[in-house]
Amino acid sequence: MTQVQAVVFDIGNVLIEWQPERFYDAVIGPARRKEMFGAIDLHGINDQVDRGANFRDTIYAAAEANPAWRDEVQMWHDRWIEMAAPAIDHSVRLLRALRAADVPVFALTNFGIQTFEIAEPVYPFLKEFDRRYISGHMGVIKPEHSIYEMVEADCGVDPAALLFTDDRIDNISIADERGWQTHLFEGSQGWADRLVKAGVLTAEAAK
Repeated sequence: MTQVQAVVFDIGNVLIEWQPERFYDAVIGPARRKEMFGAIDLHGINDQVDRGANFRDTIYAAAEANPAWRDEVQMWHDRWIEMAAPAIDHSVRLLRALRAADVPVFALTNFGIQTFEIAEPVYPFLKEFDRRYISGHMGVIKPEHSIYEMVEADCGVDPAALLFTDDRIDNISIADERGWQTHLFEGSQGWADRLVKAGVLTAEAAK
């Protein structure tokens, strides 16, 4: 297998927990949350933000289009940082261990322009990547082939030498098709073990 030359992190549910349903369960209760998510494609609306649409304008337009749920939909904007929480501490340590080992570390994430600006002051490690591929700035989202093509063209690393982790199998599958090395993120310990197996971290550094 090709030696890994750069490690690529997804962010949501890899470095930061992203569980909007959990937030709404706590705020309005599971029954109302299920009703709202059944009535409104909030994740689909959020995809528009991840493609570069203005965060406030997009969410507030959805709120006005669904007056029965206006206040709840507006929370997606007004209380977004509560949904994008907390950090996954072990994953953050792995990011920093890779940097300490002089392994280039990239981010490849579906993230809006404004939401990333909100997250950066709260999660300083978001500034610690060698390269950041943020879908909102790129105008495309995973798992579209073009976003992977853009990463390959920009970073100059052989796709076979990229090791990419993501929590969604559809995002992983396209990277697999393009010849990247991949790891389906199901927990930080599994990711740590994969990095050790790839030879980019020692077992001690991956703790």
